[in-house]
Amino acid sequence: MVRCTALQAIAPHFYTAATLDLRDDPDEWQSVATFAGVDADRLRLLHQVHGRTVVTATGKPWILPEADAVITDDADVALVVRVADCAPILIADRRLGVISAVHAGWRSTMLRIAPAAVAALAGTYGSRVEDLLVAIGPSIGACCAEMGEEVVEAFRAAGHDAPALQRWFSRETGKRPHLDLWRANREQLEDAGIAGGSIYLAGLCTRTHHDVFHSYRAAGQAAGRMAAVIRTGAR
Repeated sequence: MVRCTALQAIAPHFYTAATLDLRDDPDEWQSVATFAGVDADRLRLLHQVHGRTVVTATGKPWILPEADAVITDDADVALVVRVADCAPILIADRRLGVISAVHAGWRSTMLRIAPAAVAALAGTYGSRVEDLLVAIGPSIGACCAEMGEEVVEAFRAAGHDAPALQRWFSRETGKRPHLDLWRANREQLEDAGIAGGSIYLAGLCTRTHHDVFHSYRAAGQAAGRMAAVIRTGAR
């Protein structure tokens, strides 16, 4: 398990590693629920579609919604996103205790999913950006996130300007661009008003450390999934 010390002081959370596959084994999901301190039916997972939809989780019966971010103020549920190279982003409000879990692959990052979650916390619960703390967990680093030119063009078409593209995509002569997923999400969060000192990066590349974390780039279809799990610290 991986945790962010600063976030843990506000909201209990953890990022799993390759010790769990987290496919369809109910025993594994029960172990996640037990570690989170909730019943298994209180885990609020998503049907992740690489978009920018944000949903609100409650204690009511849950049918997996198509979304890539979830928010809640309910202390009896645990929010979960699953990743295997995409960036798992957890957000907590120091003042109100409300939380969010975000699945940020390159497509959702292109669509500004992290700022969408921040806006949802503000619009639903009245969160202020100065009260938010963010942890970006283990995910693919710029060292290994090779992309095609069409990805750069997709970011451009989504409205990201040339200076941002230069910062987010590194290029070596004659080689394909590499996306810095961590920097792109960090800068989008900062543009949304969150102070840089309130954004924490694990700085662990899943492809580089594929013996510790699941990585789709390393294992392909055989890759398991890691979970980012968070509960509100308000009781």
